[in-house]
Amino acid sequence: MVNLVYNFYAMNNKIVLENIKNNLIISCQAACNEPLYEKSAMFALIDTLILLGKSTSLRLAGKRDITYVKEKYPNVTVVGITKPDIIPDNYKELVYITPDIEHVKIVVEAGADIIAFDGTVRNKNVEGIINHIHSFNKLAMADIADFDDAKYSYLKGADILSTTLSGYTKSTENLPDVPDFELLEKLVKTFNVPVILEGKIWNNKDVKHAFELGAHSVVIGSAVTRPHKIIEKFREGIL
Repeated sequence: MVNLVYNFYAMNNKIVLENIKNNLIISCQAACNEPLYEKSAMFALIDTLILLGKSTSLRLAGKRDITYVKEKYPNVTVVGITKPDIIPDNYKELVYITPDIEHVKIVVEAGADIIAFDGTVRNKNVEGIINHIHSFNKLAMADIADFDDAKYSYLKGADILSTTLSGYTKSTENLPDVPDFELLEKLVKTFNVPVILEGKIWNNKDVKHAFELGAHSVVIGSAVTRPHKIIEKFREGIL
């Protein structure tokens, strides 16, 4: 019986990885002081992404939104996280994405298929977090900022590596405001786990290049789901 259960979860996780392979994961999140955070607004945005945008994979924060999607759209793959309601100004110094096993439990119980967490070397809980995720037979995705972070989380047992935090930590804050293709390429060539490109992706050329370099998936967030950020990008064209 134990082997049957193990085989079931192993097969399910294999299906999850296949579902996101060569696909877009749309990050749909808002801070609690933003109008889109309201339940009706966020749920409408999620419905739009799935029903009209044909999105089959989402990255969501918190019990409310994860539960909504997994109950209404059980076939949609969810990368789940927790994070503060409002990101503090000193976020580059903090471990705040699913920072401990208690937050892992929240995301798992909400129904997420993949649990993402801060996988940087500054996070001393990485091994415990990964083991806890695996105890629920879920996939552990390490959000990392640089190669050392990736190696650290990989050796601790991460199933997936994502460039989510490149440019968003003190050690990487001076990187150009573009996707970290150099890091993506190095990770793909070094580690035998799926590598996801996330961060600063604003056009289809970036998406195409990511897959050319071997990305398993690409996460797009602000360019799709944060109107005020989109407006800021357009304003850059005003002389």
